[in-house]
Amino acid sequence: EGYRVALAADGLQALERLQEERPTVVLSDIEMPRMDGFDLARNIRADAALHDLPIIMITSRIAQKHREHAMELGVNHYLGKPYSDDELLSLIQHYAKLATDDVVAV
Repeated sequence: EGYRVALAADGLQALERLQEERPTVVLSDIEMPRMDGFDLARNIRADAALHDLPIIMITSRIAQKHREHAMELGVNHYLGKPYSDDELLSLIQHYAKLATDDVVAV
């Protein structure tokens, strides 16, 4: 699809990368070393420059309590593993189109 992917080893590195460059969408797992996906989402939503950045959480934690906690933190979509590649690609395309529409609308 022509997307550029930037990788981070954990939530802390992701926050550092987000200060350098704002992506169209963040894909995050919950289970990461040093800072988990919940804390990453909390930090993104608390940052004035990043608060509206779409977050898709992809995780093996499929219990309703984890999904609800993610949504309370402002995660836009929660995909349990295994997930459909088509569904993930569709979500990424959706956010890429929204980002393009925002640029055009300004």
